[in-house]
Amino acid sequence: KLPGVSDLIREAGDPVDPDLIHKAITHMKQSLGLLMKPSLINIINNLEISGPYSPDAEHAGQRALKNTALELLAVGGNEEIIKKVEAQYDASSNMTDSVAALSILTHIECQERDRVFSDFHDKWQDDPLVLDKWFALQACSYLETTLERVEGLLSHPGFSHKNPNRVRALIGSFASANPVQFNRADGKGFEFMAEQILIIDTINPQIAARLSACFKNWKMLEPVRSQKAYEALERIC
Repeated sequence: KLPGVSDLIREAGDPVDPDLIHKAITHMKQSLGLLMKPSLINIINNLEISGPYSPDAEHAGQRALKNTALELLAVGGNEEIIKKVEAQYDASSNMTDSVAALSILTHIECQERDRVFSDFHDKWQDDPLVLDKWFALQACSYLETTLERVEGLLSHPGFSHKNPNRVRALIGSFASANPVQFNRADGKGFEFMAEQILIIDTINPQIAARLSACFKNWKMLEPVRSQKAYEALERIC
């Protein structure tokens, strides 16, 4: 696997533009997917595991390799591969492969994405831990519509600012696991987090304090983002 955006932000020094890092990683993944396509498809086809789910190391490794191959191929938005990811979700007998499919599709704007997330929600809405994962996966999406989606999920019947786990899953994941959309150049990611931290502070100051750590790297950002992050921090203080 390639390093993630957060990994490279830490290593790049300052000033940092998360969008450029994200574009570079995406380009690299697309290039690898194109160059290695026959081998990757061969890996996927050979690692289709039949029979009951097994958590042992061999099967876990096979699932991890297969899902990594799928991710590299799907980054380019290839319709055939997207259908293959959707098919994996539909045929999956284990949570690992189901979540892997959602993790790939969450970054791709397509009908398949909407369908599998809706289906996953309907299947697991009564399981709090799994529903937390559903919230988190959407908050981690690098799509430009993610912030609006997260704001909409605040009104979901299953979300409450009084539920620490749900707050961490949705708001915490957006802040700590989505360096692209949290660090938006227009500053709206910072504004959203400042607003949420102030709301949560009236309910659970400890959670609010932990969420505030998302601003710790504000000085590393390029000047426009750094200034907007500073303004959001002033609002919190």
